[in-house]
Amino acid sequence: MTSRTACLLGMGARRCTPVAPIVATLLTCAATFALGSAGCHDAVSAGLGGGTPDVGATETGPLPPGDLAPLPAARAVDHGHFATSQACADCHSNSAGSDAMRDAAGRPIAPFDLWQATMMANSARDPLFRAALAAERVATPSLAGAIEDKCLTCHSPMAAWEAHSTGGAIALATVYSDTAEGQLALDGVSCTVCHQIQPNGLGQPERFSGKYVIGSERLIYGPHAAPFERPMEMRSGFVPVAADHMRSSALCATCHTLYTDAHRPDGTPVGQRLPEQTPYLEWRNSAFSTERADPGPLAADCQGCHTPTRDVDGAPISTAIARRPDGSDFPPIGDRSPYGRHVFVGGNTLIPAILRDNAATLRPPAPAEAFDAVIAAARAQLEQRTASVTVLPEPADEAALRFSVRVDNRAGHKLPTGFPARRAWLRVTVRDAAGQAVFTSGAVDAAGRIVGPDGQPLAFERAGGPMEPHHAVVTQPTQVQLYEAVMADADGTPTGRLMHAASYAKDTRLLPIGWRDDHPDAPDTRPVGPTGDADFAGGSDVVAFALPRPAADGPFQVEVSLLYQTLGARFAAELFAVDAPEIRAFASYFEAADRTPVTLATATLTLP
Repeated sequence: MTSRTACLLGMGARRCTPVAPIVATLLTCAATFALGSAGCHDAVSAGLGGGTPDVGATETGPLPPGDLAPLPAARAVDHGHFATSQACADCHSNSAGSDAMRDAAGRPIAPFDLWQATMMANSARDPLFRAALAAERVATPSLAGAIEDKCLTCHSPMAAWEAHSTGGAIALATVYSDTAEGQLALDGVSCTVCHQIQPNGLGQPERFSGKYVIGSERLIYGPHAAPFERPMEMRSGFVPVAADHMRSSALCATCHTLYTDAHRPDGTPVGQRLPEQTPYLEWRNSAFSTERADPGPLAADCQGCHTPTRDVDGAPISTAIARRPDGSDFPPIGDRSPYGRHVFVGGNTLIPAILRDNAATLRPPAPAEAFDAVIAAARAQLEQRTASVTVLPEPADEAALRFSVRVDNRAGHKLPTGFPARRAWLRVTVRDAAGQAVFTSGAVDAAGRIVGPDGQPLAFERAGGPMEPHHAVVTQPTQVQLYEAVMADADGTPTGRLMHAASYAKDTRLLPIGWRDDHPDAPDTRPVGPTGDADFAGGSDVVAFALPRPAADGPFQVEVSLLYQTLGARFAAELFAVDAPEIRAFASYFEAADRTPVTLATATLTLP
């Protein structure tokens, strides 16, 4: 075996040349792991090392649509209290000449390399975010400046903090400017923002909605005791400090618990606020919480899932956390543990693909291979560790086919969670003895829209259309069990605009295991819609199906899939009903993207 082949296979090659084309890596991955597994993610990630990237490299891809210019290319900036990620990559990316930041099998797991194509790294370049922000500006123009400042506080936190520290505000124009502030803004949720957040009040309401505290000392907090300070201080001007709060879920809560205040279209406040994103509160009210007085066997903090300290083989990671800038090992730095893989894996396969495929416009500094790795990791997370489905027989009935579908949420928060554009639903197909479909609910077309028996999108997929209710029992093919959040304005009318949302008209997202209605966080995470459905409870939902018995002969095969979209068709329709350059740009990307839903789980049952 050549050293290059060993590098591709991730089989102990400790000093590898960066991997060649992603096709070769994926072929190797298919031979080494089950394709789509978590191990596949790291096999692909093996091609992402090699030191600081050439952030000025020319990208190829489609030209920018309409009147929206390409974003500035990334470049190294040290400005105020922050530096862009390229400064950290000098020592915290993989190099062919170093054993640092590798797992026991020699696979490269450097923080910069794994982070660079994640949604954290691209939070400001994300075209869906900027389209949604533009829609909010258009819908409530008198608050445009305040809207931009609030949203960019978490999507461009370094530039936002610098603006706020002098009593100012950050505007979207900063993201589009090739200035020092613009580079900080475009670097997204970067190294020197997360690692400078202080422990003051973490997990408390005063720190939610982006109210993180950062000092002026340029201290870089990490989980390792007795850090070797001098090299980092001399190289970057930052000083490493040991701090336990970097492994705390409350750190993530600063931006992943977000409230928005409701307003009328003219900008008048209505005195209500919406818990727009609450994954931290959902987690805290679950069996996964490590903050409970009696953490159980499922207890795991946010970092445990999203920056795991075990390699893909399940072994704890112990490795040197840095190398020399010249690419060689730095002997004074020994192996450290715990070491978190900065994969930040989540439930988004759509936007990483759009960023990869539209690099000429969006200009992300990460290579295509890095985005392929992020997509593979997200798909593996969704398909293997997110949910399960079971089809259960019901007592036989001469007049009807009866069965139940149980959906179990295996995530540590609601499913789906976060921004309310996401949704999951059941696709149920019943086939007769000849294999012909005699019943279908939840089918989807090539555009990602849920369709009825005639193949046309159902009414709830239209902007302004009716809201599909939660179902305890499904009897018709036009009834679809959707797990989603639908916002409502102060008058109770469904809306796609966050600034107009005062409550939820519907929130049937699956609750996490252990969710309790008497928990202090229950009021802001309580479901809306399944009232009276005793089978909708913490961790699961059971849906009964009572279908008119077909004239065709049995036995009948029941096929059930739980499908998921990062951007639901209804939310997209509401977004595209608004006109702005960012929305037109995103519409062009979305139109060209693969909108096939991700299948989270499947199950079958044969009925007589």
